[in-house]
Amino acid sequence: MTSNRLEVTFLGKTIKNPIVAASGCYGYGLEQPELLPPEAFGAITLKGLSATPKRGNPPPRIAETPCGMLNSIGLENVGIEAFAKNTWPHLRGLGVPIIANFFGDDETEFQKAAQMLSDLEGLFAMELNLSCPNKPQWGRILASDPKVASRLVRLIKPLCRYPLIVKLSPNVASISEVAKACEDSGADALSLINTLLGMAIDVDAKSSRLGTRFGGLSGPSIYPIALRMVSEVSRAVRIPIVGMGGVSSPEDAIGMMLAGASLVGVGTLLLVNPFGVEEIKQGMLAYLDRHGLEKVACLQGRL
Repeated sequence: MTSNRLEVTFLGKTIKNPIVAASGCYGYGLEQPELLPPEAFGAITLKGLSATPKRGNPPPRIAETPCGMLNSIGLENVGIEAFAKNTWPHLRGLGVPIIANFFGDDETEFQKAAQMLSDLEGLFAMELNLSCPNKPQWGRILASDPKVASRLVRLIKPLCRYPLIVKLSPNVASISEVAKACEDSGADALSLINTLLGMAIDVDAKSSRLGTRFGGLSGPSIYPIALRMVSEVSRAVRIPIVGMGGVSSPEDAIGMMLAGASLVGVGTLLLVNPFGVEEIKQGMLAYLDRHGLEKVACLQGRL
């Protein structure tokens, strides 16, 4: 019997497996149930939400790269009010822990979003997005300055009815300093990494392949960087980590856990191979058998 061998504990809750849908790559959890049912995940992180609707960035918004992709979506979303009315009632019945990713363009918007999400019944956690490279008016500053990140976490944490996860950026001088500042300011957990800032050029058109010039690089090419940063942060903080960034195989997910992650986020993989989640879980079980381990939780470490 293997049904509980993938169970892990995160923020005081038993999660049936450590694989989490990363924000932005599985929509609101209802878009592709035939290919990839929500119950395949241990938890689902929703596409980013804001207090008011956002139009996002001009197209083109996606460009393929070797071993990955660039995106410049710009956090387009319907706004929390419309989400709460039209989408949340359907999500609540899925039986999968739901993490609501949220953001704002200034401190007031961040606070308003936190308050609105806290009014929802049945969320598992809230993920504060400090790290979107597609929002130059706030993303880079919040992500890179420990003092600014600390201030925002201190402002938002008292407004949160649910545990607060803070999502960190790799586009920083020291991700450990930002991580520690967030922990000291009240964060319950961290998720990392978000995308790396990158660019692609259409040499014939002599222009950027994205409407905003730069975008966020994701996919297998960033995995070694993500793994290093998860390992680094796990040594700097005591709160749990959701490790993500280029995870594409059972070995990648296992590596994330060995490096210090409690849960493992998958993102770009979902756009390429929706069956990859099941392949990762089955590969983890095979690994446990090969190494004589009872549960995947035994892999959590701090390499």
